[in-house]
Amino acid sequence: MKSLFQLEAKPPEAHPPRGLTRLSRGASVTGQTSRSPSPIPGTSKQAKRTRQGGRGAASKRSKQAATRSSDSLEMWHTAEEPDVEPTSPKFQPKHPVGPRINTTTSWSPLSLFKLFFSSSVLHTIMNNTNANAEKRNAAGIKFRWSPLSAQEMCVFLAIIIFSGLVQVHARSDMWCKEWPYNFGFPGSSMTRDRFEAIFWSLHLCSIEEDEANKRRKGTSAHDRLVKIKPLYNQIITACTSLYQPGREITINERMVASKARIGFRQYMKDKPTRFGYKLFVLADSSTGYTWNFFIYQGKTTNPQGEGLTYTSVMDLMNFNLLGDGYHLYADNFYLSSALFNKLSAHNTVACGTIRQTRIGFPTTTVNDLPKKAERRDMRLMRKDNLLFVKWKDTKEVTVCSSFHKAFTGHTAQRRVKEAGQWQVKNIPIPDAVRDYNIHMGGVDLSDVLIQYYSVHGKTMKWYKTFFFFFHHFLHIAIVNSFILHKQLVIGRGETPITQKRFREVLMKELMEEGEAIAASSSPQPTPSTICLPIYFGGTATEDRRVCVWCKSEGRKMKTPMCCSKCNVALCLTSARNCFREFHLKHCPQLSY
Repeated sequence: MKSLFQLEAKPPEAHPPRGLTRLSRGASVTGQTSRSPSPIPGTSKQAKRTRQGGRGAASKRSKQAATRSSDSLEMWHTAEEPDVEPTSPKFQPKHPVGPRINTTTSWSPLSLFKLFFSSSVLHTIMNNTNANAEKRNAAGIKFRWSPLSAQEMCVFLAIIIFSGLVQVHARSDMWCKEWPYNFGFPGSSMTRDRFEAIFWSLHLCSIEEDEANKRRKGTSAHDRLVKIKPLYNQIITACTSLYQPGREITINERMVASKARIGFRQYMKDKPTRFGYKLFVLADSSTGYTWNFFIYQGKTTNPQGEGLTYTSVMDLMNFNLLGDGYHLYADNFYLSSALFNKLSAHNTVACGTIRQTRIGFPTTTVNDLPKKAERRDMRLMRKDNLLFVKWKDTKEVTVCSSFHKAFTGHTAQRRVKEAGQWQVKNIPIPDAVRDYNIHMGGVDLSDVLIQYYSVHGKTMKWYKTFFFFFHHFLHIAIVNSFILHKQLVIGRGETPITQKRFREVLMKELMEEGEAIAASSSPQPTPSTICLPIYFGGTATEDRRVCVWCKSEGRKMKTPMCCSKCNVALCLTSARNCFREFHLKHCPQLSY
């Protein structure tokens, strides 16, 4: 029996079958010459147009004949026919698979998070936000504002993480003191008005660069993503440099939900998130780590030539950082013969579903899968070093691979109806389809990890959706940090914590970081030999802290005052004199 690579074409018949005579122009069925029939109206004009076609029409007919001739040499084969397993390039990544950080060091959730959200980026966002608030105030938008500090930036990020852990109908409910919302946090660390003021003034890029880019609008130098570039570039650089993906990687789209009216917003009716911004993402299939991504800016920025399906894959596949021998899985939006050849030139193989209308897909119907095929039938063909597979599951599935063998005996459990009864049976499944189902879910796994504790809300500014809502940069950093932490813990033979617990610890460490920054930067009360009330900060509105006496009484009231000797926060107002009550109990020798 010949393999699929050793198929021979049947020689054409030298003579027509017995009893039939070839028909020629002006010849009857019996082969005798007869007068041509009277022309049908319009036939002469049609013949004239055909003659006017000249060489173009003849060339077109010759191409169609050549296509039919090549199709006649092809035929679909069954799984029983032998196949030759193609050679696959050796897997040689640039670095060992896994986290590219010091595995002997003890990494806390905050230290891993800072690898993606560095202190320099946070200070850049903080300075740009202060500049934007001053600009808004100068424009006549009056709201209460004081310069944003590093300590408040830590609290601000902690509140965003908290809003993903605790779902409320409106953002303001997190500060509600009435049942059932009476949360201790975030009201004890930041007021609602202060949070909203930071949120309204949030700005990622510099004001000068933003204004210069607005003047370039309508030209080729205009950058649609300039508002998010500082954070955008930092996250991508960190994602690609901190982790080496395994051999199986996947590429797919991700939607960031938004209905903002901007040119590159997309509508995808078949996605759970129909309106929003499209991200093309490359992820590790086993862990869901987001390794690389870019934002689709619309057809105007798409380079001409190969098309979006080709360029999107090549832009994500950074071979200088990945290495050789990777197995790429993608769906029918991306895969084509040109892409397979380009990946093969970089020692990378691919597998995925493919559309039958793609150039290079076999068009022959010889021994094709029947219309009423059973839920197990398959047809296989090798063409141009590629394996094409048709397999009947609940519907017909078409897959193409450059490194799989046709069929090695794998089975899959399916519910099959026989004699009116549903039964679970093991049915044969092609290797390419089986591996595609196993490894294609890398981006989907990343989406699930992000959506578990994603932040929901509304904003009028399109660029804030990337910072706050579905699949935004903050949660990409958190999820990737969690995956790094999980890999490090498993490498030590320990049991990793859940993502929920990881976020809780990260939020706590952010609050502690903010308190440490505040303690090191705020002026300390001057020690005194006697107890005197003084301000923590320079005015009565700066650096307010919870009164220790009110807290002992079951209340949480903030005050800007403290005792110069005891160094504790105490209220001193016309309604409450906690300063006196505290010292009467703890310093009875003093008279007030």
